[in-house]
Amino acid sequence: MTTRPLVGFVRELRDAGIPVGPTAAGELMAAAELVGLSDAHDVYHAFRALTVTSVEQIPTFNEVFIRFFGTEDSHVVTITTPAPPRTWSIHHARDEGAEGEGEEPSEEEAYVGASARERLATRDFATLTPEEEAEVRTLIARMVWHPALAWSRRRRPSRVGDRPDLRRTLRGSVGPEGDLLRVATTERRIRRRPLIFIADVSGSMERYAEMLLYFAHAARGRLGRLEAFVFSTRLTRITRQLERRDPSSAIAEVAEAVTDWSGGTQIGEAIRTFNVEWSRRVGRGSPIALIVSDGWDRGDPGLLASEMARLHRSVHRVVWLNPLAGRPGYAPETRGMRAALPHVDDFLPAANLTDLATLIELLESVPARRIA
Repeated sequence: MTTRPLVGFVRELRDAGIPVGPTAAGELMAAAELVGLSDAHDVYHAFRALTVTSVEQIPTFNEVFIRFFGTEDSHVVTITTPAPPRTWSIHHARDEGAEGEGEEPSEEEAYVGASARERLATRDFATLTPEEEAEVRTLIARMVWHPALAWSRRRRPSRVGDRPDLRRTLRGSVGPEGDLLRVATTERRIRRRPLIFIADVSGSMERYAEMLLYFAHAARGRLGRLEAFVFSTRLTRITRQLERRDPSSAIAEVAEAVTDWSGGTQIGEAIRTFNVEWSRRVGRGSPIALIVSDGWDRGDPGLLASEMARLHRSVHRVVWLNPLAGRPGYAPETRGMRAALPHVDDFLPAANLTDLATLIELLESVPARRIA
């Protein structure tokens, strides 16, 4: 792998008006080696981070990237050196017609089209082999997504704010320019919207719970603010355990901390415990509540309905993930699901990587204000 294929891309960026430096090709190659070539989405964000210096340049970069490398729907990046001007190709699967400089692509480059993401995207988590589980964990950790932003109640100084700042205005009136009163203003801060993750680890959810906990661990790295709980017969907070950098170590600590793993299910009791003991402590910032359960409940459905209504009033949005929801012919007929659904904003499946990608799209598009 050399930097020659990237020289043309850097030249096109300069011609389009993006001022990249003389060492850009080498830096882009180092980034490609770091993130790998199996996902064009990763390569795109790595290259954009190294070349784009302002928001105004992003549309230009997108146009050059798509024109030079392929389409937005591509998933695999392969470095080749065909005849100029195009020296890279992005495609979905193995391109048997691609040519290099007198030599066949390596076995690794040829096989990269049949990536783990494509092979495992629709495989149910409950049917994975141990080797496939390891691949899925890696793919979950590498998912790239940007959580929705929210308006904070805190404010910051701004030249074009929407509210006068009396303190800064009076402070500015004392001095050589005191005769000219300039009204200072503020605007609301923008922050990442926090997430509350509440997962069912009862016996019926055992094959899905572990993979979804890996997703929660990855989400914490994207969000910064994530509170995590698991429940079977009782609610257990696992936020501290998920702070470990290594996901395997974090999940192992979760398993040690949870005493009722693979037990029965009392969803209403768990939600009530959260509402009474934790909601005021971890519910600041208008979070999204993400509940993971198949809805099989041994408790009182009336209690579940009332506690779900209370939870819905205290958060920005309630999303319920049910691993069974994507199966053909599924209907939410269990008494737990019937009691909870009237107080759920979004009801989604969560049985494979494609379902998680759909969830990420939802979390990225959550509006700043609740829509009635």
